Amino acid sequence: MAHGRVRAVRRLVWADPLDVATGISARDGALCLLSDPAASGSRSFVAAQPDLWRTLDLADGGLFDPLRAPGMGAGVIGLASYDAGARTATGARAPVWPDLILARYPAMLVFDHDAGALHAVGWGETGASADAACDGAATWLASARRPTVPEAPATAFEAEASPQAYLDAVAQVRERIAAGDLFQANVARAWGGVLGHEADPFEVFVRLTAGTKHAPTAPYGAFWRMGDRALVSNSPELFLACDRATGRIETRPIKGTRPRRSDPVEDAAEVTDLLASAKDRAENLMIVDLMRNDLARVSAPGSVAVDRLFEIESHAAVHHLVSTISGRLAPGQGPAEVLEATFPPGSITGAPKHQAMKLIGTLEPPRGPWCGSLFVLDEAGDLTASVLIRTASFERTGGVWRFRTLAGAGIVADSEPQAELAETEAKISAVRRALYGA
Repeated sequence: MAHGRVRAVRRLVWADPLDVATGISARDGALCLLSDPAASGSRSFVAAQPDLWRTLDLADGGLFDPLRAPGMGAGVIGLASYDAGARTATGARAPVWPDLILARYPAMLVFDHDAGALHAVGWGETGASADAACDGAATWLASARRPTVPEAPATAFEAEASPQAYLDAVAQVRERIAAGDLFQANVARAWGGVLGHEADPFEVFVRLTAGTKHAPTAPYGAFWRMGDRALVSNSPELFLACDRATGRIETRPIKGTRPRRSDPVEDAAEVTDLLASAKDRAENLMIVDLMRNDLARVSAPGSVAVDRLFEIESHAAVHHLVSTISGRLAPGQGPAEVLEATFPPGSITGAPKHQAMKLIGTLEPPRGPWCGSLFVLDEAGDLTASVLIRTASFERTGGVWRFRTLAGAGIVADSEPQAELAETEAKISAVRRALYGA
């Protein structure tokens, strides 16, 4: 039972999650949360045809209140836009996306990569309706097919502002840091374009996450079709994991990036340089402290700890410096409260968070989904939320899909503008190849 819904579970014969998602990708609400199968504990989710949609615009507090409603526990997917979380600092601005989109699914396929186990999980008002939901999800396997990696579908990939505009923004942040207004701010660049005639965002997802040499699946790959909107992500960053049974909350902010090199010696040198960088370690530590404070708002006193500090995670285009912070849920706290206490993620705002978001609002137009969060309440009602980096959002107008994507860098007192510009280029490279091929 989850918030008044009866649950049924059925074991199925294993199939590849991307193959299954390909077969149902055109359906209403088609969803694929695709995790790196080589990562320990990884799980993927596939679903379609939600039985309930909720959209929230211009929320004034209570952004995550819908998660407290009856029937909005397990089987719920949500997308919270960055701007909804930043509005208290930036003031009211015309949103480019809804503040919050929620969908509740009557069934999901859950792929446990470690165990090689696939289960259909269904929910309903009765045991019979939950069983019927499982039956419906099982039929998705019949349409599974291996996707072919298409040609790059975008006809253009254009920056919204010049590189010089970004260099000027970095200089402004450094001036504000020197004045004592803040310690760090994450400032982004944006690109946009259109997909070719009859091209679809799912093609971008396949190119980004199909395990090509350019972009193997990250821990938090995602495709979500929302009517005339869609989201494609290949995020490496965990925003939140919340296990209701054990009470553990975890966040793994990324701060510190170096590009991958084709030569192994040069690639190893990038890792050595990142680990030795006092600037990147200081930048990471600022966000660790920020996230400790955020988690403390919903954690039992004394339970917040830094489990791992300054670890290297390597991905297709970049190496990252990652830390892990955890806490234990205080009584009466759940996913809605954890999201409210921590959103938007500290790693893509800065420190102090409010001052950083305020400055970002003067330097950038609204971000939309980018650097917001995509989250799932799984079959147990446990929360997993990613940071929407390495992400493109899509809107269909006049039968054409238009996209927008961003990449940013954390600016601190000793940031070198050209180096920060180069970091944004490294971060956007995999998304650019998936969309435009160059």
